[in-house]
Amino acid sequence: MKYKYSTSSKNEHKAQLHLIGIFNDKNIKHISHVNNHVKKALKNSIDLCNFMGELNDHRTFDDTDNNQQVIVFGLGDKSHFNQRILNRAVSGIMKRIHKTKITSISLNIDNLIDDKKNVDLEAVIFAVDQTQYKYCHKSSNDKVTLKECIINGTKKIKDIDFKKITTNAISVSQGMMLAKDLGNTPPNICNPNYLLKEAKKLKSVNKMLKISSLDESKMKSLGMGSFLSVSRGSKQPAQLIIIEYMPLKKEKPIVLVGKGITFDTGGISLKPSAKMDEMKYDMSGAGSVMGVMKACAQMKLKKNVIGILACAENMPGSQASRPGDVVTTMSGITVEILNTDAEGRLVLCDALTYSRKFKPKYVIDIATLTGACLVGLGKYPSGLFSKSDKISKLIEKSSERTGDRVWRLPLYDDYFDEIKTNFADIQNIGGRYGGAITAAAFLAKFTEGLEWAHLDIAGTAWDEGANKGSTGRPVSLLIDFVRSN
Repeated sequence: MKYKYSTSSKNEHKAQLHLIGIFNDKNIKHISHVNNHVKKALKNSIDLCNFMGELNDHRTFDDTDNNQQVIVFGLGDKSHFNQRILNRAVSGIMKRIHKTKITSISLNIDNLIDDKKNVDLEAVIFAVDQTQYKYCHKSSNDKVTLKECIINGTKKIKDIDFKKITTNAISVSQGMMLAKDLGNTPPNICNPNYLLKEAKKLKSVNKMLKISSLDESKMKSLGMGSFLSVSRGSKQPAQLIIIEYMPLKKEKPIVLVGKGITFDTGGISLKPSAKMDEMKYDMSGAGSVMGVMKACAQMKLKKNVIGILACAENMPGSQASRPGDVVTTMSGITVEILNTDAEGRLVLCDALTYSRKFKPKYVIDIATLTGACLVGLGKYPSGLFSKSDKISKLIEKSSERTGDRVWRLPLYDDYFDEIKTNFADIQNIGGRYGGAITAAAFLAKFTEGLEWAHLDIAGTAWDEGANKGSTGRPVSLLIDFVRSN
């Protein structure tokens, strides 16, 4: 979609539809680019309590002077306004617009920009662009028809600055869309080799990207016995995919490690059949990392970033791992596998050990790791785990800026006692309670000396019901972290 910026109040840039956001304080002083007829109609609607300015509230008016419709939509409480609220408000109104097959809109931003709330022009363009996403794997071709968005504001912006802002916003949006696409792709298509092919396509985005991979023979030579134990039951070979973006010579990289289980049956510890189809989303961590790498490369970010995708399929074949098996990780730590459905940590531990070769500044792993995190936190924040207050605070700041919420959970020494075993150095599950924390404790065993954090996105990587599909989270959070650190 094309974006234009206009400060003209004479409506010289015509659009079929004009959008205006209003808070529940019902202040309409900021409204420009519409005539007095529309302002009067809106004031009357407010006076009659037909429009309250709450989220999902909207009214349509005719601007006969400009042969244009105007939709006023609610933004809720101004004191609570942030990127997350903006995304919700824009998403809600754009869903209605997409049904109309309108091709051109204009958006008044004077009431949307609030630097104190981390909402700037880039955030607005990102919110609009995200609504363009549509996953298509149907015989019918139901495409989004919107082609143009005119941004109306009173503040003058140089063309070169607007171009940069737009490029950055679209880059983040497209990175998030890539993560959504990968997550939504059916598991008979999206397997480890498919993810490798998709990663190699990123070379067309920026030639500075270096794509490589370790196949099972290379992983075996490196001693990744834990990783390989997961793929043993599947005909699909595992892949460790490495995406390097290193525009700076001396700066230590930020390393992002994504869980890429392209389908998770649970292995011998077989999952219940209900909702097993959702286990195609078990590669969402890897998908989000690939989305981040695309965005960084597309905006030509001056940061060193490395993405590591730990990809495998967990199946109950004749060669599959059994509960009670003991495997040796790349680090030399031995692991007793008590539950083959706790497989994510088995691939991640070797990937985290491998990340050390890059001498990283920070390491963040992203994984749909535990149902326990979903039970504890629900579908709204991702679980944040780290023994480092430093990296935790940096991630929380990125969370606040982007509206992609996280909640830090403890990693007390007590939890580490729960993964002790008589038959190996550690076991891959803890007790009945605190499963998300004991899973994080397991990963922490492989990150000593690293500035490391773990994001459990089991509750946030996809939606259910009418909006079923990948959310693309936490791509925007991770990109903000990279840009800021």
